[in-house]
Amino acid sequence: MKYLIIFFSAFLVIACKKDKETIIDSPKTDSTAFVKDSAKTDVQSANIAVDTFPFPKEIKECSCYFAKNKADFENEKYIYADDAGKTAYMMLDGKRLAMNLISSSDMEVDEELTKEIENENYKISVKGKKIKHEEALLFEGTLTIEKPDGSKTSMPIYGECGC
Repeated sequence: MKYLIIFFSAFLVIACKKDKETIIDSPKTDSTAFVKDSAKTDVQSANIAVDTFPFPKEIKECSCYFAKNKADFENEKYIYADDAGKTAYMMLDGKRLAMNLISSSDMEVDEELTKEIENENYKISVKGKKIKHEEALLFEGTLTIEKPDGSKTSMPIYGECGC
């Protein structure tokens, strides 16, 4: 038993012994120098053609429709329209698309409008703020279109929602 204790103690002493660290001279750097992160933080601007179109005939009642600015809105040059519930219409990359609305905020609850639309080629987000309270509510905001490859494009919008 005595030999077992001596052997175990010797083993612990050898196992706990630290190796000598080797110090490698590294080039001295200024502590105020910034290191550029390799992560990419800027968003690629997508070349998505957003064309205007007349008000969709499929929309019969309540709707939201937006143009790029007030002048285009007054000239009925819309870039987005939806039937306030199910389907959104846009002209993207030369194709007229009817897409399903995934979510839409209740405009009576707050002063902001949000809509999410998605299909296999595009993810569209509409965010706006009420600017005028009448029978139809006027909004200004931003429309963002994202492709599956991560490229995005955003543009200002002006339009209204109402029945």
